[in-house]
Amino acid sequence: MTTHALWLATALALASAAPPADRWEPAIRQFEAQDRLQLPAPGGVVFVGSSSIRLWDLAKSFPGRHAINRGFGGSQLADAVRYAERIVIPYAPRVVVLYAGDNDLAAGKSPQQVFDDFKQFVAKVHRALPKARIVYVGVKPSPSRWSLIDQVRATNALIREFVAKDARLGFVDVEKPMLGPDGKPRSELFRPDRLHLNDEGYRLWATLVAPHLDGAPP
Repeated sequence: MTTHALWLATALALASAAPPADRWEPAIRQFEAQDRLQLPAPGGVVFVGSSSIRLWDLAKSFPGRHAINRGFGGSQLADAVRYAERIVIPYAPRVVVLYAGDNDLAAGKSPQQVFDDFKQFVAKVHRALPKARIVYVGVKPSPSRWSLIDQVRATNALIREFVAKDARLGFVDVEKPMLGPDGKPRSELFRPDRLHLNDEGYRLWATLVAPHLDGAPP
């Protein structure tokens, strides 16, 4: 093999082994561009996580709260961990509301893996902001992912038990209020995709989350 052929083969091998471009980087950079124009005041409430956060009209649900939306759809809890230094910590929030884990389970992760990622998120945020309150919104039951309900419940149980040991943490149980008399998800809370919440679903979530935004858990 000639020197050039060897170099080309090596370059191709390295290229194929290189990690793919981070799919979330454009969204994170967009948040940072917004911050350069006007950085939110410290001491507010940051909502971070997957599409259930991204699609939430926080100004409508929590008027006067100065809530910052840093949701990026399709993301997993590990993504919230990776980007915490860029889209959570810079705002020095008083409260962080996190919803993630839904996509993780759908992608095949175990409840233990989701729980481990949650602990990493808590550790990273509290290293920088030891007094910040972190509120986890439990993984929701949805019609399109009803087959995962056992994993959903196992994940929520692990996180709920962990949260109960630290007064700086909170857990919002959304499962029970989202189930009907038949024990299945209430269809009137969801968009036609049977996964994402509609306005009525967000009204319910707002009533469940609001008591956790001030002081000790309800």
